[in-house]
Amino acid sequence: MFCLCVFLQLAALERQIFDFLGFQWAPILGNFLQIIVVILGLFGTIQFRPRYIVVYTVWTALWVTWNVFIICFYLEVGGLSKETDLMTFNISMHRSWWREHGPGCIRRVVRPSAPGVLDDYSYVSVTGCIIDFQYLEVIHSAIQILLSLIGFVYACYVISIFMEEEDSFDFIGGLDTYSYPQPPQEHVELKPVKPVGKVL
Repeated sequence: MFCLCVFLQLAALERQIFDFLGFQWAPILGNFLQIIVVILGLFGTIQFRPRYIVVYTVWTALWVTWNVFIICFYLEVGGLSKETDLMTFNISMHRSWWREHGPGCIRRVVRPSAPGVLDDYSYVSVTGCIIDFQYLEVIHSAIQILLSLIGFVYACYVISIFMEEEDSFDFIGGLDTYSYPQPPQEHVELKPVKPVGKVL
C-alpha cells in the first residue's frame, strides 16, 4: 500500500504543478483533496483504522468520476467544449499549461499593430506540437484512473482483512476456549498432617 500511495502522491503532485501553471482552479482543488485523502488512507492502513480506508475508497470512486469528466471535457464529448472557462470557475481565461508548452510546441507572441490597442496585449501562436494538449490532459487523467482503480481494489482488500481480524480478535474475558466453564475435576481429599514430635 505504501508504494501505491507514493505513486498516487507523485502523480497528483505532478498534475497539481501543471494545473497551477495554467491557473485551472477546479483541477487544483480536486488534486488538493486527492493528496489529503491519499495521506488519510495511508494513515488508516498503518494505524489499522478501517474507517479512514472507507473514506479513501469513497473518494476514489469520486476521483475516478472526476477524471472521466476531464477526459470527456477535453475530448468534447456530449456538448462539452475545451474552449470554455469551466476549469477556471470562469474567474480567468487561462487554459491548460500544455496548450503552449507541450512537447515540440513552438510558441510565438504576436503583438497587434492596430492603433489604440494596449501595448501589453498580445496574441499567442502555437505550432509544431507533437501531441495536442488535450491528449496530454487525457493521458494524465487516464493514469490517475488506472492508479485509482488499483488503489480501490487494494483498499477493499485491506478493509476485508481488517474486518476478519476484528471478528477473530479475542478480547480479555471474551468467549474463548479458556473462559468456558471447565468440567469439575476429581476432588483430592486432604488429610491433616500430625506432628511427629517436638523440635528442640
